[in-house]
Amino acid sequence: MGFFRPVKIGEINSEQAKRRNSSRVRDHLANERTYLAWMRSAIALLGFGVLIVRLRILRPPFAPQPPGIGWKLGLAFGVVGLLTVILSTQHYFAVRWDIDEDTYEPADRWIIISSLAVLLLGIGVIYYVFSIPFDLLSNAIVE
Repeated sequence: MGFFRPVKIGEINSEQAKRRNSSRVRDHLANERTYLAWMRSAIALLGFGVLIVRLRILRPPFAPQPPGIGWKLGLAFGVVGLLTVILSTQHYFAVRWDIDEDTYEPADRWIIISSLAVLLLGIGVIYYVFSIPFDLLSNAIVE
């Protein structure tokens, strides 16, 4: 008897067949890779938010002016990073359940929402970079 026993034809139930289905395993591994990619994106967003705030703090000696919107932009990156962690974790488990139930359908809304969030943050970064008055920068560079 022991651990390795021969299996008779027809003895495998549907649950065991699901477990042995290599396509299902590949689907779960792809889901996990996608989740990890979302987590890397969230970490990058959080890090970029911290970087923006830190650069704004270091900027006054080069171009003296009030702090402006730098901390708000950094906070926005942080919030979007945290939301990415929460939503990607929820999405991972929803897709996992859909794979198990063989009912998975791709959700376009997450692509649209994340694209809009990154687009808005990108616009904020461009505004932030070009909000420095050029006359202050030329004075700081010349001196």
